[in-house]
Amino acid sequence: MSTTKPSSTPKIPFKLVKQELKDVEAQIRDQVRAFDPAVAPYIDYICNTSGKRIRPILSILVGGATGGVKPDHLTIGVILELIHMSTLVHDDIIDGADTRRQVPTANAKWGNGMAVLLGDALFSHSLLLATNFNSIEICRKVGQASREVCEGEVMQTQRRFDFTLTKEDYFHIIELKTGALFAAATSIPAALSEVSQETEDMLYDYGMKLGTAYQIYDDCLDLVGSEEQVGKTLRTDLEKGKLTLPLLNLLEKANKTQREQLNKRIIEQEPLDLPVLVGIAEYEGAVESALDTASLLLADARKCLEVLSESEWRNGLEEVTYYLEGLLNKCRR
Repeated sequence: MSTTKPSSTPKIPFKLVKQELKDVEAQIRDQVRAFDPAVAPYIDYICNTSGKRIRPILSILVGGATGGVKPDHLTIGVILELIHMSTLVHDDIIDGADTRRQVPTANAKWGNGMAVLLGDALFSHSLLLATNFNSIEICRKVGQASREVCEGEVMQTQRRFDFTLTKEDYFHIIELKTGALFAAATSIPAALSEVSQETEDMLYDYGMKLGTAYQIYDDCLDLVGSEEQVGKTLRTDLEKGKLTLPLLNLLEKANKTQREQLNKRIIEQEPLDLPVLVGIAEYEGAVESALDTASLLLADARKCLEVLSESEWRNGLEEVTYYLEGLLNKCRR
């Protein structure tokens, strides 16, 4: 397996999974039509404002790397993508976000009440789809990942403005709220391929590390990103009192006076934009350190792939980590 970073700008391996992704999109459209005609247009709007389908891509790549892509690999990718979309709807409500993918969020368009119900509808439909598998174990794995995502969100909300939050607490939360669904997208397809437990466990670890690194990237992006480039509402973490890794790094390195200034601003929800942060403590170093942590996780994720035989599919899984590495590097500029 390649151990050096590609010289060209890394991209998600869309070409390799092009046909399978078309089938995934078709299945998602089918699921939209499964809702009552009075509800379907709302669900369709949510499904059409989603992102790059990373979870289905991971499911397809793992299927290919573990014996060949089968219909079940596409189905599990669709289920996990629908769960992911439902969590985004709820996240936007909690964060008061107005835009995602450069279009109005469901809560901005129809209000929080309707958005909650739409997220619930999509979430419950995802779990219903999982019952189509013949294996109760697959249903259990989907249910467990779904529960862990919800637990992570509850814990994060519970610990807002909580300055006793440790880095260990932070990693536990993001492994649940983000890592769990990535890990499901890489381990469940492996289970569907009936691989050894060792291989399934290693692919679970790959997905968990990838998802954790992605959440760290997203937390850094919330601080340093541009809404015009990113296409979604930013700076919500600061406003809502979420103590993410860059802020925890900042608090760790700040002296007593700086820490008191930061605590006061966060608790009283005073403006805490970049100029303010730079004026208080070593802001750039805190972000850089967080990005370094994510980069190390990606390197560890690549090591997990050594359990797989050499193939274009395994290379595709590796390329996903380099794609995310490229996103991290953009945050460094």
